[in-house]
Amino acid sequence: MSAVRPPSRPAGRQRDAARTRAEILDVATEEFARLGYTGARIDEIAARIHTTKRMIYYYFGGKEQLFSEVLERAYAVIREQEQRLDVGHLDPAAAMRHLAELTFDHHEAHPDFIRLVTIENIHEAQHLAASPTLGELNSPAIEVIGRILAEGRAQGVFTADVDAVDLHAMISSFCFFRVANRHTFGALFGRDLTAKDRRDHYRTMLGDMVLAYLTGSAPAEG
Repeated sequence: MSAVRPPSRPAGRQRDAARTRAEILDVATEEFARLGYTGARIDEIAARIHTTKRMIYYYFGGKEQLFSEVLERAYAVIREQEQRLDVGHLDPAAAMRHLAELTFDHHEAHPDFIRLVTIENIHEAQHLAASPTLGELNSPAIEVIGRILAEGRAQGVFTADVDAVDLHAMISSFCFFRVANRHTFGALFGRDLTAKDRRDHYRTMLGDMVLAYLTGSAPAEG
């Protein structure tokens, strides 16, 4: 198949490539998060930004590549926050609580990220696995957690036998569930996990849970 040629731009609508790509990604993120990979349509994405399918194919190549770039950008946002994380001045317990709260805040503020990850899991991470960018997008949080764990153990504060990846999973599980399952949980138990008047309660609960696990004694054998 021959490469798609650059589409002609309407008179008076000269836009740079970066802005055009960003606009496409913004709308594509909403459509994929709302309808899933299978349900989202390139025609609808193009119509919403008053452009053509040809423009989208020119910049991204196709639906699969567009979804991969949507995922890449969604993951890049939290990775950037993790890179800016400054906990070197805090004691291990305070540092770990701060890191957990960062994850809590991000997941709450980015529900589309939660939906996109859920959708990608439905597709067994095929886009993530096929993307060289996503495959190399390691989480800075893992390195930070590892350093905090090492310092906490050196000080005798943390006693749990856990590595950074498992602890990251523990923190992410609580934050992810709270947003992803809010509707089903609310229907079953009559409680909105994202209610504003309980936000501080759950944010504190997460930190308490993590620190109780890290500092608690090992369970008795048998």
